[in-house]
Amino acid sequence: MIHHLTILFIGAAEIMVILLIVVLVFGADKLPEIARGLGKGMRQLKDASNDIKQEVTKSAKENNIIDKDVTKNVQEEINKIKDDLEDFTGSLKRNK
Repeated sequence: MIHHLTILFIGAAEIMVILLIVVLVFGADKLPEIARGLGKGMRQLKDASNDIKQEVTKSAKENNIIDKDVTKNVQEEINKIKDDLEDFTGSLKRNK
C-alpha cells in the first residue's frame, strides 16, 4: 500500500481548495503583503526570544549562577524552537 505524504493530515486537494478560498477572500494582490507580514512577525518573535536569552545569560553571569547543565538544556530548547520557526517560515520564503 502506498501512502502519500500529507502535511498536517491535509492532502493536496484540500490544500488547493484552501488556497483557492484564500485567493478569493483576500485577492491575489494581497497575498504577498500577508506573507510579508507573517514573515516580519516571525522575525520579531525570533529576535525577542534571542533578546530574552541574552538577558537571562547576562543576569546569570552577573550573579555567578551559571549552571552548565541548565544553560545546555535551555540552549537545546531554544534550538528546537528556532528549528520549528525555520520550518514554519521556510514555507513562506520565495524561491529565487
